[in-house]
Amino acid sequence: MPLTINLELSDQDLQHFAGVVESAKQASAGLSDTQVIDAATELVTKAQQSNPPQFVKERLELVGTLVAMARDEGWSLPAEDCANVRAALSYFAHGADVIPDNVPVLGFIDDAIMIELCAREMQHEIEAYNDFIEYRQREAERRKLDPATVGRADWLEGRREELQDRMHRRRNRDFRGGFGSGFGMGFGGSSGYGPVRRYSDSGWRPGPPRFSVGR
Repeated sequence: MPLTINLELSDQDLQHFAGVVESAKQASAGLSDTQVIDAATELVTKAQQSNPPQFVKERLELVGTLVAMARDEGWSLPAEDCANVRAALSYFAHGADVIPDNVPVLGFIDDAIMIELCAREMQHEIEAYNDFIEYRQREAERRKLDPATVGRADWLEGRREELQDRMHRRRNRDFRGGFGSGFGMGFGGSSGYGPVRRYSDSGWRPGPPRFSVGR
């Protein structure tokens, strides 16, 4: 019989997690982008092997989306946006869990909470990238191409610029409204962010394999 548990984080709790992320960013400052991305990929792989609870699987999918976003040649994020993705992934390269990941059932809860906060902070980036994945998949199939091989194709340029421009406008709008800016740790229960679609299931992406989240 399923059990529903709701967690409410206070402002003090959110400040704690913001401090954890800042510490992780400082601790991973000496790592290359590749090392940070590889560490996040390793977390997803380890989680897959441990078969965590469903709610953890659903949130760990976001790590795969962020990894794909950073690796995707076709998406080609500007430097500032790449830095935001790296900042979001740095927590998973730090390895200082509140709850050790090898604790059954509970081991990835702190990771899941942090991912949820990252999802709210980077909602517009995630939505834009998901839309890009789906567009590339449709167009590649129409052109009888493998989406994994198209790279920075000319026919992707216009759609990529349109989606990244939308992403920046929405992020700037939220910043003016006091909701945070990029991965500036402006998350909170009153941020106004809605549910985040964590991954696109209708297109190829260069990230770690997806969980079977429906099990």
